Amino acid sequence: QSCPHSARVEEREPTASMDGQDWNQVVLTKKRPTGGMNGVPKSADAARRMGMQVQTVKKQGAGYNAQRMGKLENETEELSHAKVGGGVKKAIMQGRLAKKMTQAQVAQMINEKPQIIQEYESGKAIPNQQILAKLERILGVKLRGLK
Repeated sequence: QSCPHSARVEEREPTASMDGQDWNQVVLTKKRPTGGMNGVPKSADAARRMGMQVQTVKKQGAGYNAQRMGKLENETEELSHAKVGGGVKKAIMQGRLAKKMTQAQVAQMINEKPQIIQEYESGKAIPNQQILAKLERILGVKLRGLK
């Protein structure tokens, strides 16, 4: 008696045969590197290993990068970012103290980090016109145009 849900398994012969296969052993080898022309090595290191005398010459200023580096070394102009001037520093500090606010409170009101206000008051900040405009509005002090 067979169950209606049971699968019927048939055994069949494999259809693919392995008769046409080549079963001989295959050996793969690397080609050995040859030296230079007529026994002369291609690199200076190889020549040294063989006991030959090697003379090397250093190229002077070879390539574009060496020229650029030379220009950089000969550069005399002192380059730096513009910083906030003394007038702006004092105006921010006086405006903040007149309103009896801390640096953190001013920073929160203009949606910036307290470190930004600290940099402006210490003169280390690179002037940003948007931040200066926000500070002018909050503190009621003119900052843009001051040196």
